[in-house]
Amino acid sequence: MKKIVVGSRGSKLAVTQTNWLIERLAAAHPDIAFELKIITTKGDRNQHQALDAIGDKGLFTAELEAELLSGEIQMAVHSMKDMPSALPEGLCLTVPPMREDPADVLVTPHGAASLDDLPEGAVIGSGSKRRVFQLKALRPDLQTVGIRGNIDTRIRKLFDEHLDGIVLAAAGMRRLNVYDAADYHLVPLLPPAFVPAPAQGILAVEIREDNAEVKALMAAISDETARVQMAAERSFLTALDGDCHLPIGAYCEAAGDAITLYGLYGDEAGTRLVKGSAAGRAADAERLGAQLAEQLRKALEQPESEVEK
Repeated sequence: MKKIVVGSRGSKLAVTQTNWLIERLAAAHPDIAFELKIITTKGDRNQHQALDAIGDKGLFTAELEAELLSGEIQMAVHSMKDMPSALPEGLCLTVPPMREDPADVLVTPHGAASLDDLPEGAVIGSGSKRRVFQLKALRPDLQTVGIRGNIDTRIRKLFDEHLDGIVLAAAGMRRLNVYDAADYHLVPLLPPAFVPAPAQGILAVEIREDNAEVKALMAAISDETARVQMAAERSFLTALDGDCHLPIGAYCEAAGDAITLYGLYGDEAGTRLVKGSAAGRAADAERLGAQLAEQLRKALEQPESEVEK
């Protein structure tokens, strides 16, 4: 039986979502054995510094990409929101499987039904500039502190550090079956009002460009809506040359052939944040992403542009 080795980071979420993918591939291709290989990344080894202080998003992908290029593994599974805007030469992303919930969610010990229900001056933990700047735009009184670690660690810090809330991706919480719990409340921060990271909730399956066999295997479990959303949101990110130093968000609403892309872009200091949208057809998803990116880049450069502080 032919074997395909699938690489993953070692976190609980990474392994869970990689096994989820392997199960679907195995069901679609029972004649192939899919084997999980866990690979530790630099981002996993350094859990103490903020991401923008130790490098870019390649912190979570470089080691897996090296094994792809060497042929040690044939597939690498990541959270798409962790992927750099540009991939190493010789590698590409396959079509994606169905998308999980793309929204962010506020996890809080308070019985809050909305962000407005948090106490005055509430302290929120988040290591994401995109999340922090949007929270501040909605509630300027909120205080924020940096927080890193896996989902379980961050939820533990919510209580150990007596925070009023933390912001997590709904997709990860759902995949780990911790979206509902008795000891905390959830306030969904729904797009497009609160713009998620580009392609949040989509699994990135990275392969060698010349691996036609794995491309064909993934085609059997791909989802067309997720493909269009990924194309639009990743195009927006790529056009802005996005990394973790800048607040960048994108979300594509898809209804049949019609799509609307919502984007967010800010400066590194967090003093200015611009938002916008563009509508078009699914076939033009990549062009729409690049178009909206250029629109927001120009808006941020204009001193008189309408911005959110």
